[in-house]
Amino acid sequence: MPERFEQVVLPHLDAAYNLARWLVGNPADAEDIVQEASLRALRFFDGFRGGDSRAWLLKIVRNTSYSWLRKNRPARLADEFDETIHSDETMSETAESKLLSSAESERVRKALEELPLTFKEVLVLREIEGLSYKEISEVTGVAMGTVMSSLSRARHRLREQLGTISGRGI
Repeated sequence: MPERFEQVVLPHLDAAYNLARWLVGNPADAEDIVQEASLRALRFFDGFRGGDSRAWLLKIVRNTSYSWLRKNRPARLADEFDETIHSDETMSETAESKLLSSAESERVRKALEELPLTFKEVLVLREIEGLSYKEISEVTGVAMGTVMSSLSRARHRLREQLGTISGRGI
């Protein structure tokens, strides 16, 4: 079993760390969360029935991150989605990809850090980790339509945030 666990989980530790770091905002805490999530994954590995091991591990990391946030930073989870603030406008995939890979990555990183946790989560999973809508749905436990809607709102909010940071629109 240890060899199989290593084959299934170890290739995804960078993605696990990346998700945890974006969710909790601190590299050291993210390392602790990934370590705890890895131990949980090992403990429950008998329950893994195959399929997408990255999505399975990221779901454990996500749940571990949220548990850690509830315990250590309950105010961080208080960012609720307000339908009156967010519209359903979309940003094209091409523009988003260019934005995330541009020379202004520091500005994007700062804007991403300012987003509510749920928006940050879907953007990181889709744009940085490259998960499909279906995989994000599996990781977050929400319907695929909700994932798509949240991603659209998150992109819009990121675009607004980038306009605020730079003092000009994008």
